Amino acid sequence: MPYAIRMHEPGGPEVLRWEEVAIPAPGRGEVHLRHTAVGLNFIDVYHRTGLYPLGPLPATPGMEGAGVVVAVGEGVNEVHPGDRVAYAGGPPGAYAEERLIPAHRLVKLPDWLDEQRAAAMMLQGMTAQYLLRRTYRVGPGDPVLIHAAAGGVGLLACQWAHYLGATVIGTVGSSDKAELARAHGCHHPILYREEDFVARTREITGGEGVAVVYDSVGRDTFLKSLDCLRPMGMLVLFGQASGPVGPFDPALLAAKGSLFLTRPSLMVYTARREDLLASASELFAVVESGAVKIEVNQTYPLREVARAHQDLEARKTTGSTVLLP
Repeated sequence: MPYAIRMHEPGGPEVLRWEEVAIPAPGRGEVHLRHTAVGLNFIDVYHRTGLYPLGPLPATPGMEGAGVVVAVGEGVNEVHPGDRVAYAGGPPGAYAEERLIPAHRLVKLPDWLDEQRAAAMMLQGMTAQYLLRRTYRVGPGDPVLIHAAAGGVGLLACQWAHYLGATVIGTVGSSDKAELARAHGCHHPILYREEDFVARTREITGGEGVAVVYDSVGRDTFLKSLDCLRPMGMLVLFGQASGPVGPFDPALLAAKGSLFLTRPSLMVYTARREDLLASASELFAVVESGAVKIEVNQTYPLREVARAHQDLEARKTTGSTVLLP
């Protein structure tokens, strides 16, 4: 039987166990998928800790993977056995050698794209796509602030925003990460441990502020992110790596300049298959063009995913991380 990572209770990385699992025949609309690569994302930590409950336990985390279709159930016409495919955004269960997954969540891979890069780019890349192209449509000359600019989504968003003609400002935690962000399109990396990122952002923008802040950090940056915006600017809060944002008075948005606030998620933006395919198609196009480069900076055996979680939470990783079954 194949193996999978299963958690029987929420908690630290130690709750992630390598166990044998049975894979039944695919039902109607389902695909039996053999993973060749699995993506690591911060939402996996939220699932592990119980911040975002996975549902009935034991359960297998993981929201992103790539591999080969083994078999299909009745009524499946999106893919066929032998197809190379990838997915992102659920349902959870990617931390497994093999799994069942709804066929409508799968995207066929183009011939030029290998499965490791696919597993590294689907969730983070489609997140960058909806952030930059749909939540706030970035255009030439727009000043934007991207927190965690050397992280997985950060590096992709910096490259893509640069390609779109934006002035890209990003916060990072070290000089090494600053250089990494700069090499990936960030015009103005800010060392947030050494500089006040609000003051520096205002300085870079001539006191005006940015059009949009993309904030995956949450509690530690939320209020300061609002202070970086120009009037009628938008704060896009798409994660909470430092913890959830506490209650606040919406009148604050008016007081700081009629600001906009949204808390989007990839699952909603790609819930309809036509949106999923459009998002993946635009992502594939910018990667194939070379405008956005996908770099797998870390790999771990899937069975050692607990170590990968420890490194991710300690901010020891950069760019994309792939787990190998």
